[in-house]
Amino acid sequence: MFDMPYFATAKNYFDIGLIDLILRLVAATVMGMLIGLNRDINDKPTGMRTLALVSLGAAVVSVVAVHFQDLIDHPDALSRVVQGILQGVLTGIGFIGAGVILRQPKEMKVSGLTTAATVWITAALGIACALAAWHIVLVASILTFFVLIVLKPVELFLVRMFGGDPKAARDDE
Repeated sequence: MFDMPYFATAKNYFDIGLIDLILRLVAATVMGMLIGLNRDINDKPTGMRTLALVSLGAAVVSVVAVHFQDLIDHPDALSRVVQGILQGVLTGIGFIGAGVILRQPKEMKVSGLTTAATVWITAALGIACALAAWHIVLVASILTFFVLIVLKPVELFLVRMFGGDPKAARDDE
C-alpha cells in the first residue's frame, strides 16, 4: 500500500551521512512538537517544547550510540548496543513521566497518566526516527494522535453511557 523504502541492512541504518542525520533528528523533534501541541491545546503540564526535547534527546542518544565506526561489522555488539539504548532511554523516560503523575490520596484520584504516557511514546518515536524506522514512525504517530484526539470524546461518551462519572474519565490526563 505505502511504498516507503525500508532498509533492511545495518549499513543503511547506521552508516549515515550528515544530511540523513539532520533529517532523523528533525523528524524526531517535529514528532515531539506535534504531540506536545496536543498537550498544550488540552492545557496539560508537558507541552510542545518539552516533548520536542524528549523526542530529540531520545533520538540523539540513539544515533550517538549506534554511530560508531566498525560497529556494523560486529552484529553481537550492535545488538547489545541497540538493546541498551531501548532499555536505558525508555527506563529513564519513565522517571520524567512519573514527575507529571499526581496522586490525591484523600479523593482517591490519580491524574497525569495520559501526559506521562505521551512522554513515553514521544521518546519511543524519537528512537524510531533516529533508527530511520519510518514505517513504524508513520503508524505509531497516526495511532498516537488517534488515541489523543479521537478516543477522548469516545471515552467520555462510553463512560456516560455506562453510568460512570465523566469527570473521572478526564482526571487521568
